[in-house]
Amino acid sequence: MKTINIANLNPPPEAQEVYDVAVIGCGVSGANIARKLSLYTCRIAVLEKAADVSFGTSKANSGIVHGGFHHNKQYLKARLEIQGNLMFDQLRRELDFPFKRCGILVAALHDDEMKSVEHLYMQGVDNGVIGIELCSRERILELEPKLSSDVAGGLYAPGGGIVEPYRFVFALVESAMKNGVHLYTDYLVEGAGWDEKKNLWTVRSGDGRTVSARYVVNAAGLFADDISKVFGGEEFTIKARKGEYFLMDRLTKARPDRVIFPVPTSVSKGMLVIPTVEGTVLVGPTADPVESKYDFATTGERLEQILDSGKHMVPSLSRSDVITSFAGLRPYLEEDFYIDISQKAPAFVQVAGIQSPGLTASPAIGEYVKDLLKKMGLDLTEKSGWDPFVEPRSRTRELTPFELDSLIAEDPAWGNIVCRCENVSEAEIVEAVRLGHYTLDGVKYFTRAQMGRCQGGFCTYKIIKIIMRETGLTWDEVTKHGGKSRVLEAEL
Repeated sequence: MKTINIANLNPPPEAQEVYDVAVIGCGVSGANIARKLSLYTCRIAVLEKAADVSFGTSKANSGIVHGGFHHNKQYLKARLEIQGNLMFDQLRRELDFPFKRCGILVAALHDDEMKSVEHLYMQGVDNGVIGIELCSRERILELEPKLSSDVAGGLYAPGGGIVEPYRFVFALVESAMKNGVHLYTDYLVEGAGWDEKKNLWTVRSGDGRTVSARYVVNAAGLFADDISKVFGGEEFTIKARKGEYFLMDRLTKARPDRVIFPVPTSVSKGMLVIPTVEGTVLVGPTADPVESKYDFATTGERLEQILDSGKHMVPSLSRSDVITSFAGLRPYLEEDFYIDISQKAPAFVQVAGIQSPGLTASPAIGEYVKDLLKKMGLDLTEKSGWDPFVEPRSRTRELTPFELDSLIAEDPAWGNIVCRCENVSEAEIVEAVRLGHYTLDGVKYFTRAQMGRCQGGFCTYKIIKIIMRETGLTWDEVTKHGGKSRVLEAEL
């Protein structure tokens, strides 16, 4: 079998290539910006320091499309959240990623918390949230019977929802690349130079590659402060807040029908109980400031607090249903998003401090940044042949027996189930690798293989063998998420 050349999946930029815009960072914000710009005739490059897209903040968040009531509309993040929320239905039709408007509840467990709930309700009404409802005890238990019988009342926002964040990013990037965007992974930006005569940035990676662009967008997430320094932009400090989560098996009896929030605090929206769009349940997150932007450790103490907090709202949550724990980091800059034209660096746009509700706001962030670039002078002529759609993919777990039999007749790999927990076939893993997701995490986020009850205990070896076969990588070259994250090493 002919193997994939890994170098061809991530080729060096052509020496004479000049892009109109280089977007640094390919999380949910960068991906939305790139896809939006792909509508126009300008040439776009995306520079991502990781081995795959969505490997930063976007891979480990709550996967919630927020309801638009947590923040006052005086804040940019609230206005973009409200706008972004309304864009998800069309994006889902175009991009075929898992998304569901299941609704959001805020549960008040004591009568004195109802004052805060009433404030959220009035704020939601003022923000124009459609269908928002102030609930009595009876009404909120009708909406979610799994809530504690101690609940005093709450709030219901039917427009809130859940999404699989990495699949969302993958679909955005696939659409952008289909429409001409160039993606460069493993591109750690370490230097930049501005040519005043040509009005052109040269962006240099740590391994010596260069990209030239007339405009640069800084959507580097946790590292947006470092990128701003590289370009001589504004000086600010991105702080990391760690959120730890429990993930529960899809068979848990505690799965609610709607996202359940506690009454928020001044620091956080609280620890949630979230029915994920693929059937599992998330409980969390915490919101702890950490010094290191690489601190993804979980702690027994904080995880106990998460479970206790979740059980106050949904008493049927059980430790026996927990299949894993993990942590994500979100960038904190100040109370609001920082999205603006740089006043210090030429032809440079800052997209920084995108914490919650950044996922919800991200489609609107793409629109907002497009308008800033237009204001700076970028020519935005629409393409006549722009195609917003990606082809829907077959997934074994969603097929009828007749549909699966038909696919097996064409390709027997559909009949080889590699991941038993999530019912993922060899054919799906091969497709992921051939699309460039050749790390274990890339395969996991694209297919859900390794995400089930056994957390890859039975399928990881098989996936490594498929990656080796399809790419020509040796067993000690296969990584978890790129770089030095090798899974297997020889004895010394």
